[in-house]
Amino acid sequence: MTVRSLIAQVALQEDVNFLVTNRIPRRLATQFVGWFSKIENPLIRDLSISVWRLFADPNLAEAAKPQFSSLHDCFIRELKSGARPIDLDPAVLVSPCDGIVGGSGRVDGDLLIQAKGLTYTLADLLVDPALVERYRNGTYVTLRLSSSMYHRFHAPHDCTVERVTYISGDTWNTNPITIKRVERLFCKNERAILQTRLAASGHLITLVPVASILVASIRLHGVDVRLHLKYPGPNDIPCRAPFRKGEEMGWFELGSTIIVFAPPALRLDDGIREGAVVQMGQPLFRLP
Repeated sequence: MTVRSLIAQVALQEDVNFLVTNRIPRRLATQFVGWFSKIENPLIRDLSISVWRLFADPNLAEAAKPQFSSLHDCFIRELKSGARPIDLDPAVLVSPCDGIVGGSGRVDGDLLIQAKGLTYTLADLLVDPALVERYRNGTYVTLRLSSSMYHRFHAPHDCTVERVTYISGDTWNTNPITIKRVERLFCKNERAILQTRLAASGHLITLVPVASILVASIRLHGVDVRLHLKYPGPNDIPCRAPFRKGEEMGWFELGSTIIVFAPPALRLDDGIREGAVVQMGQPLFRLP
């Protein structure tokens, strides 16, 4: 048995996985990893990346550069030009990121599915009553980024980010094991709410990047601050940032989750179902 397969076997033991990734000082661990991952000493860099690759299987052949200055530099790697073709159909909103589809479908009033037997509300997640009413009975999809995936996210269509709301919070792991056990997890974790207006149709699409343990840092183009556990506010950040379809909007420091909301008039693409793996640029929603 290889070291990787042994690690995978242990990691799949739910109680062990939950204990190791959650029952630790989560914020302290996140801040430590944030500092440690940026160390550029070649020995520490190479050892860190090697250990990380025992737990994950990133496709570094897609990276725009062959060498990295640190583990952090590897986490937030850019891709070679053309590695993620963008669906140019004007009726298609593309996935903003690589991800695994979790909960998706129609919002039941203001109720969404987190996992089997667990739900949460729009009000708990989005906070803003006007935004809650906008997506009541709307459509949503949860995209989970594993630690090995490409960590940058992009515009789903030609659009303008009109408002960013930052909500500080906890750093529970967002893996499936924790999602099945911790109620209202996405509503407890640190997150940003990006209200995005489509250029052609005027529909408001909202992206909610949710931080996770060892992540808790979100970078956004068009916002001149780094959103992290020590960010003091304000919660509402002035923003008017235009993006072309497929243009980079920001990135996570490590894998996490993005929840995408659309009004009732939009429908999910037929390929979007629980457990499906999608890449940035592939169809996610379709305009009416």
